[in-house]
Amino acid sequence: MTPVVAVDGPSGSGKGTVSRLLARRLGWHLLDSGALYRLVAVAASRGGVPGDEVAGHVRVAEQMQVRFEVAPDGGERILLGEVDVTADVRAEQTGQGASRVAAWPAVRDALMQRQRDFARDPGLIADGRDMGTVVFPDAPLKIFLTASADERARRRYNQLKDKGSAGSLAALSREIAERDLRDSTRSVAPLRPASDAFVVDSTGMPVEAVVERVIELGRARALWR
Repeated sequence: MTPVVAVDGPSGSGKGTVSRLLARRLGWHLLDSGALYRLVAVAASRGGVPGDEVAGHVRVAEQMQVRFEVAPDGGERILLGEVDVTADVRAEQTGQGASRVAAWPAVRDALMQRQRDFARDPGLIADGRDMGTVVFPDAPLKIFLTASADERARRRYNQLKDKGSAGSLAALSREIAERDLRDSTRSVAPLRPASDAFVVDSTGMPVEAVVERVIELGRARALWR
């Protein structure tokens, strides 16, 4: 069975960055499950969702053609069909839409097998919110990465500032708090650590230290040397 490392956590916890660094270091495949939900929101907004809203988003989830690539600068590149939608997928408003879409059971069901199909040898780093609890419940290593709400808001603010689109830090803090509440109280796959997950609080930790902590945990599980 292909080994899977599930990396879950709330928005701004750094799980995306940590997962990409882990995948690159280990030479494993990467699943950015949050990007799939964001892609549903983007694809639906581009093509429109006539008729029943939930059913329309399910059709989008089943039919959208997605590729994840590495950009020339080493960053991520997300293609919807042949269109580069990386900037749209990572927009703050798309994250809010993805959180709403992810609360619909029918959309989650439509994306379940698509996510599991990413598990290919030599291994998979699966980044998301329910990787260890729902999508890969038998993963041999589960990480729940978190950080204080203030720290997560500052990280997001700095990311946006670097892109020349920083908003209000106070507004970002409110949005993160609202998303935490919505994600942790939804009826389907609420955001929470798996019972056998290692909880890593990254507040004040450089990303390299977080990666090393996960490497140590994987080595202890004999997933790599």
